[in-house]
Amino acid sequence: MMGKTINETFLQKTVQQMTNKRHNFGAILSVEQGDGDLKWVGAAGNLQADDQYFIASVTKLYVTAVVLMLRGEGRLQLDEPISTYLPEEVISGLHVLDGIDYSEKITIQHLISNTSGIPDYFAYKQDDGTTVADLLFKGEDKSWPLEKVLTLTKEMKPTFKPGQKGKVNYSDTNYQLLGRIIENITNMSINEVFKRYIFDELGLTKTYVYDDVNDQKPAALHYKSRTIRLPHYMSSISAEGGIVSTAQETMQFLRAFSSGYFFPEEQLEELKQWQLIFFPGAFYYGIGLEKLWMPRIYSPFKPINEIIGFWGQTGAFAFYNVERDLFFTGTVNQSSGFGHSAAVKAMIRIIRAVS
Repeated sequence: MMGKTINETFLQKTVQQMTNKRHNFGAILSVEQGDGDLKWVGAAGNLQADDQYFIASVTKLYVTAVVLMLRGEGRLQLDEPISTYLPEEVISGLHVLDGIDYSEKITIQHLISNTSGIPDYFAYKQDDGTTVADLLFKGEDKSWPLEKVLTLTKEMKPTFKPGQKGKVNYSDTNYQLLGRIIENITNMSINEVFKRYIFDELGLTKTYVYDDVNDQKPAALHYKSRTIRLPHYMSSISAEGGIVSTAQETMQFLRAFSSGYFFPEEQLEELKQWQLIFFPGAFYYGIGLEKLWMPRIYSPFKPINEIIGFWGQTGAFAFYNVERDLFFTGTVNQSSGFGHSAAVKAMIRIIRAVS
């Protein structure tokens, strides 16, 4: 059911506009209202509404759900040091700043809130000025399992002390470590954990962790004007960003995440310990949760308020506007970071129409 303002034509035009941004060759948009009055999914460009795609760092929201479920089972606490669950060879030299080793001070909460100070192996500049991201987007497809990530990370200077007041730094390394912690606690691979705790629970049939380099089901990635294929990389980063899904199945997860299905609903408020991050992009980071940075100019007369969820490097998104009980999932399938704004505009356009 849709109102006079929000109808099929309006929504199809909205998803079409997501492809007007340069290098956004395709877009998928799913939007639902909590009460069921609005439920729609559509696509434009070179994507179809039911296509499977890499959700990239939206995967981290699934990690948050798993961590909170494990806490609910009494198998971990957020304030525990990660050394409780990781061997000495992982912890040793992980965080040495100005000659002082803080590795034993890092907690699970520091990892999941990006307040550990551990450098981001993916985007941190190496001695030659390049980044892992630069090489990948040039087409140098290589695996980056935790052991390789740690070898590089331990050569880098941490950005601040663990938990230093007012400090936050987005780091994929944190989530590689969280993945290993989850594996050590459960005695299962992270792929098995996601399947048992989330995919099977929700009856998701098109959602899985990418682990076969010959798998070509997910939509091909784009970086600016180029099509890129990174099967070795994507199959090595399960906890960091390895889930493949559809907009509709991501919607199922997002609604479950927001409604208390995986953990008591009041715990969602606990995650909202926001700190502003300016790279990559501008957004607030809490405990395993992101909030869009919304300048008042976007809606000067009626504040949009919280839009919470997660971005993916691939242009994937899963967000919930609490004020209007609106859920958004989909992708613009553009890995440069410059296509994300089209998804923001689509969400705002719909929020305004509902207001």
